[in-house]
Amino acid sequence: MWDRKREAFSTYKRLSLKDNSDSIDMEDNSAHLQNGKDFEASNPSWSLSLPHVLVATLTSFLFGYHLGVVNEPLEIISADLGFNGNTMAEGLVVSTCLGGALIGSLLSGWIADGVGRRRAFQLSALPMILGAGMSAMTKTLAGMLLGRLFVGTGMGLGPPVASLYVTEISPAFVRGTYGSFIQIATCLGLMAALLIGIPVKDIADWWRTCFWVSTIPAALLALAMVFCAESPHWLYKQGRTEEAETEFEKLLGGSHVKSALAELSKFDRGDEPDDVKLSELLFGRHFQVVFIGSTLFALQQLSGINAIFYFSSTVFKSVGVPSNLANVCVGLSNLAGSIVAMLLMDRLGRKLLLLWSFSGMAVAMAVQVVAGSYHYSDSGALYLSVGGTLMFVLMFALGAGPVPGLLLPEIFPSRIRAKAMAICMSVHWVINFFVGLLFLQLLEKMGPQLLYSGFATFCLIAVAFVKRNVVETKGKSLQEIEIALLPQDQ
Repeated sequence: MWDRKREAFSTYKRLSLKDNSDSIDMEDNSAHLQNGKDFEASNPSWSLSLPHVLVATLTSFLFGYHLGVVNEPLEIISADLGFNGNTMAEGLVVSTCLGGALIGSLLSGWIADGVGRRRAFQLSALPMILGAGMSAMTKTLAGMLLGRLFVGTGMGLGPPVASLYVTEISPAFVRGTYGSFIQIATCLGLMAALLIGIPVKDIADWWRTCFWVSTIPAALLALAMVFCAESPHWLYKQGRTEEAETEFEKLLGGSHVKSALAELSKFDRGDEPDDVKLSELLFGRHFQVVFIGSTLFALQQLSGINAIFYFSSTVFKSVGVPSNLANVCVGLSNLAGSIVAMLLMDRLGRKLLLLWSFSGMAVAMAVQVVAGSYHYSDSGALYLSVGGTLMFVLMFALGAGPVPGLLLPEIFPSRIRAKAMAICMSVHWVINFFVGLLFLQLLEKMGPQLLYSGFATFCLIAVAFVKRNVVETKGKSLQEIEIALLPQDQ
């Protein structure tokens, strides 16, 4: 078993050795273009696939919205539903959504492979519509928790499918840029939840409106998916080659259909079974890429990002900054970093952004440690802590936030892509849950210096892990990556 793991690892590392030869091939191909056109001019039009990508990112917008929708109204909700002052109940209103997300994430790979990417999006929208309606109409805590559980199921199902879909329908030369749209949409969803929640203290039952509003983009996602292209990769795996050809024409244009189908046929193996067993992902020849994906998501959460998101308002309040303004500042930092990542993803590549991101996060946590070494009555230390928080969020959005969700569908072979993403996203949700659950207790027992030092250490571990194990996928087709990572058995 271990011999197969080492073999998978060695084949994974070979992709980095292909970088130079790939660039030479590109130069050779460019010589054959007429009228002095550069290589990029031979790429398919990005405008054909863009509308399909934008519709898919609605699920990421909803993901961000539902993460933030109860933050501002929670106090009013607890008073209206009769559990005011019950911190356990308030925590359940937040965390039940995460539990539902774990369920949805675990099921996402089997649903996406079973019914297709488009129907998986529609199935993710359905519980978000039903759950939001239940939360908006309920008069009891039990009704609120049930609604949040339904919403969480849709939240867990949507993002892995979005990563799959965007990766599979995007032309290689803009795949990184399009992948960044997922992170930007999440930021916009968080900020929308904040803005819509502002009147909650002034208008009676406004929190119910906050939930009802979320049903609009969810319904739009379900309806718009009817007109979007199905993933040609999924259709091809189902043996529906003619339909895959039609969808490629929608996404890439007629002149690129034959080459796209030829790429798919390069790694088609009719002797392989369609079913993917869990043991094959955890112990077989795909172990290495699944391990890399799971570890990336684990390190992303162990860096402390969600502790910063959940509890940053406490730091800001200690300086006298209102919670609304604090959330806006964090949201703007997150959005700014995501936009920079979008601009650089297909220029500098995934690996370099990850290295910069985790390194910058480690520095930001070091700033927090320095700030924590002073008394909180020291205004300089407080402002240093605020600056460290904003820097941490900015650097996270630059790479550690958007890259794993883009990189993993790229490095996973087509046959296991959906189910491997489900496993990796489940790791994300489990660690996210425990970080949120234990952060305040650890902060009380360990103190800010030791706890933030731990987060900084995980960021440095992430730098070493990325440098050793992650290869660059910028500009390569999914088929090129698959052939390099898992070459055909001889």
